[in-house]
Amino acid sequence: MTEQGSPNIARTALRLLPLQAALRAGEAFLPIALAAWFGRGAATDLYYLLAAYYVFAAALLTGAFQDSGAVAVLIDVGTRKPGELPEVAGALLGHTLAIAVGLGLTMGVLAGVVFGLTSFSPELALQLVALMSLGLIATAVRAFYVGFLNSRGTFRAHPIASGLGMVVTWGLLAWGQRDLGVRMIPAATLAGELVAIAVLRGLAHRGLGLRIVPSLKRSEPVRRILSLVRLETTGTIITRINPMVDQLMSGLAGVVGGGTLVRYAGDVAALPTSILQATVFPVLLSRLAHEAQRPTHFGETTRRTLYGVTSLLVVAALLVAALRRPLCVLLFAHGAMDHAGVDRMADMLPWALVGVPPFGALLVLARAHVALQNSRIMPTMGVLNATLNLGLNAIFVRFLGLSGLLLSTSVTYAVVAAVFWVRLPPSVRLAQR
Repeated sequence: MTEQGSPNIARTALRLLPLQAALRAGEAFLPIALAAWFGRGAATDLYYLLAAYYVFAAALLTGAFQDSGAVAVLIDVGTRKPGELPEVAGALLGHTLAIAVGLGLTMGVLAGVVFGLTSFSPELALQLVALMSLGLIATAVRAFYVGFLNSRGTFRAHPIASGLGMVVTWGLLAWGQRDLGVRMIPAATLAGELVAIAVLRGLAHRGLGLRIVPSLKRSEPVRRILSLVRLETTGTIITRINPMVDQLMSGLAGVVGGGTLVRYAGDVAALPTSILQATVFPVLLSRLAHEAQRPTHFGETTRRTLYGVTSLLVVAALLVAALRRPLCVLLFAHGAMDHAGVDRMADMLPWALVGVPPFGALLVLARAHVALQNSRIMPTMGVLNATLNLGLNAIFVRFLGLSGLLLSTSVTYAVVAAVFWVRLPPSVRLAQR
């Protein structure tokens, strides 16, 4: 693959697989270690509720660069006007820093007031809020560099940098978890993000020969990116309410540590799609961005990837479902995690696995719309996602308890994927060679 050429999806994904496998293994085993170190209880529920809150906030920033319209525009600028690329990238970094600092302060003050007044441990809540607010800024900068380097065809940058950051995160957690408790989780995560940023910045400067200086200039490409990203992140932010709603709704099930169990079951179910998100989907977006003006090629690539991804995920979901009980025991029945919690998690897992194939389809189709710069539909898709999930939560939790929250998410994925498909241009859906 040439740097400016259209990448081969399968070949590039296979080259990334060893690097991403190492990174994703570190990410996948982290919840297992957290379960062993911290078990489930009021402190872990507080942490995961705040984590869902900050994931919601970070969606405004991370969604702006990773698998977004920004990548498509950066590819266009790099192809047609490569001399303008450093200035455009610097302006994007400057806007990222400005927005991230403002958002971090705003979300931090809101969380500090609410959780400081209502939490069982105000001191712990305020410490977590401060660390997560700083982590929000670091995550935004890392996302910028990942998106920029992906637009230049340097897909290996993300697994290398984030992998090294994950090593630091694991090391600090192992060192400080006993003395600092759950507050060590965001502290170690922040340190890992800073290491990843340093590596990504070095790869951009030395590997591509580009020195990115932050600014607040608004050239035409920057205005176009901000316009696309505004629509995409609006939809993403609305969607990101879902994990926070799930955590709040878990309290209705009357299970101590229920929010923690929902989170861990969701993490296990997400393993198959996480590998594809790391290897296939960044390459897919780049490929589709190159083919956006050729509907026949674009449609064929979209359909072929859609069929391949959903087929793989059906097999993976069935395999995990068949092995769910020994798998949950192997992964979580250690340390502070009680066996009753592990058994309950195994019982809940099939409801989450139902949503794995439709979630994969949703991810493929969302990238197709992004590559077409069809971002105007994202806010309404976000409203559909959040509204449907909330309504189904209220219904299913009454009959299935915690499992109902996972089923609600699965059904929501299927409906949203179907609507994404219907909203593709007919020239793409019906295009034939």
